[in-house]
Amino acid sequence: MGSVSIPEAKLNSGHAIPVVGMGTASYPIATPETFRTAILEAIALGYRHFDTASFYGTEQRLGEAVAEAIHRGLVKRDDLFITSKLWCTDAHADRVLPALRQSLRTLRLEYIDLYLVHWPLSMKPKDSKFPVDKEDFLPIDLKAVWAAMEECQRTGLTKSIGVSNFSCNKLEQLLSTASIPPAVNQVEMHPVWQQRKLVPFCKEKGIMICAYSPLGSNGTPWGSNKVMECDVLKEIALDNGKSLAQISLRWLFQQGVGIIVKSFSKERMAENMDLFRWKLRDEDLLKISTIPQSRGLTGDNFVSVNGPYKSIEELWDGDV
Repeated sequence: MGSVSIPEAKLNSGHAIPVVGMGTASYPIATPETFRTAILEAIALGYRHFDTASFYGTEQRLGEAVAEAIHRGLVKRDDLFITSKLWCTDAHADRVLPALRQSLRTLRLEYIDLYLVHWPLSMKPKDSKFPVDKEDFLPIDLKAVWAAMEECQRTGLTKSIGVSNFSCNKLEQLLSTASIPPAVNQVEMHPVWQQRKLVPFCKEKGIMICAYSPLGSNGTPWGSNKVMECDVLKEIALDNGKSLAQISLRWLFQQGVGIIVKSFSKERMAENMDLFRWKLRDEDLLKISTIPQSRGLTGDNFVSVNGPYKSIEELWDGDV
């Protein structure tokens, strides 16, 4: 399979985003050589959107691989769409710009294309670690943090800004004071967690949803096996002569959302790109709509009796 041209969507910021991106959060963390090879192979296959975060610890490796690809003439910087995220320890008004500048240094880039608030809470400013220390949780001053995010866009350090893991209610709160609306809300989404409340809300507000864990992130501390073991999806895959993964990804594509896929296997990366020349039938979509719903990433790591969210219901505003 040669290089595939990935469709783009127009963000409310005016910039275009490739609708399929490659994620770089892995568990366990890939070796430097595996990571480098995967990024270069992904670029050769046609991937142009790469998703990282300061919390993932992959910004440096992504930056090195991108620099090599540019040096080798495989791609130009302007052809790429790079997303990174503001971690909770830096979700304080005076730390947002310095955090982005640090990410840019680590990535060896002059700008990124999208900068996201990683979670709707703050933590005491210190080195980040996983699992997070629940004693460090603080309420986020969303108005002040978002004003600093807007400054990041105005200075050109990022072309667009957005959020991740925000509920409808938290987006409402942000939009009530924002001068620049978020371009993207990156959230868990797949056939077993279809975000039935959030999708129409974001569509109405002109915010693009990007789906992470589109296959459930099976085998990670934050994932679930419910997607890959779903009998309904297995049946549809068999009927269509596709893999279960392809069915899940095509379903997302037909919902009009962006997709962050994550595989460092060249065969899987190529398979994940085979989304655009076929479609699910109405009867397939109807079957998928009947799948019982449950989150893979519950968010319980961010819930604490002493923190801003005392329960999972508070974190997701009842959308659980």
